[in-house]
Parts: sequence; structure tokens; C-alpha cells
Amino acid sequence: QVQLVESGGGLVQAGDSLRLSCAAGGRALSNYLMAWFRQTPGKERELVAAIKGNSFYADSVKGRFTISRDNTDTILNLQMNSLRPEDTAVYYCAAADVWPSGANVSSKTLYNFWGQGTQVTVSS
Repeated sequence: QVQLVESGGGLVQAGDSLRLSCAAGGRALSNYLMAWFRQTPGKERELVAAIKGNSFYADSVKGRFTISRDNTDTILNLQMNSLRPEDTAVYYCAAADVWPSGANVSSKTLYNFWGQGTQVTVSS
């Protein structure tokens, strides 16, 4: 069992930066496919970014967001720059202990561990 705890959400203005973190209880994150998803009311939860060996990004955040693991390999970060009002959402950390060949990293069903979410609100 992997317990994921997000932190770092808040209220910022458009153009500001914010850093989200996800603690995995001391587990080595490189053993998992790790991802950040986000969700707004009435919409499907969508992939923001994922990392295993390589990193993957949604087109809407490429060049603005960076996913990384810290140097202890126990904290997943999401550095969000040039934030826009449309980035407003609840952000969730997720982990998959199995990544079958050919499986799409953006599929929510791939991930079997989820955090409780952290709210990010970007005002215009």
C-alpha cells in the first residue's frame, strides 16, 4: 500500500508560480509510474504530467510545468510556472506499481494509488 499526501496548493494570481509536492511515505518513487492529475467540477480527471524514466506532459502545460522527483526519491514535485486561470483545479498525485507495455500513461485506471488532492486556484 502506498499512501500519497499532496501539499502546496493555494490561491495565486495569473502569471505566478506554485510548487506542489507529494510525499509517498518514504517509498522509492522510481519504482512506480508517478503522475499528477487534475479535476474541475463536472469534468473528467485529466493527466497533467507523469514520470518514470521519461517525463510526459499534457499539451496544455508543456513548457510551463515540470514534474520531478527529489534527490531522496521519496517526494514527487510539480513546479507550475506562468499559471493561468484555466489551471484552476484540484490536483491529485497518483502512483502505478505496474505499467504494462503499451498502456497509456493518461489512463486513470492505470493508477492504483491516489492522494486526497490539493486545490489550486488561479485568479485573473
